[in-house]
Amino acid sequence: MSGLHENLRATMTAKPAAKYIGISYWKLLELAKAGRVPHVRIDGRILFRRESLDQWLAAQEQASLKKVEPAVRGIRRLK
Repeated sequence: MSGLHENLRATMTAKPAAKYIGISYWKLLELAKAGRVPHVRIDGRILFRRESLDQWLAAQEQASLKKVEPAVRGIRRLK
């Protein structure tokens, strides 16, 4: 029954949060320390809200689409 209870929680610790977004635990802690992923610190614990992680992932995805190189406009000659 603890699995069901875990899904109802508003926050996750770093290990389940890392698994949730598909990166390593250590990478998630690195991103949190750098202020690049949303998190809260409460009594020395780092917690992640599922809703905030979903929004962050969506923003990362949108940012990656903006970085796509434009199509090649012409043929370049090689020397």
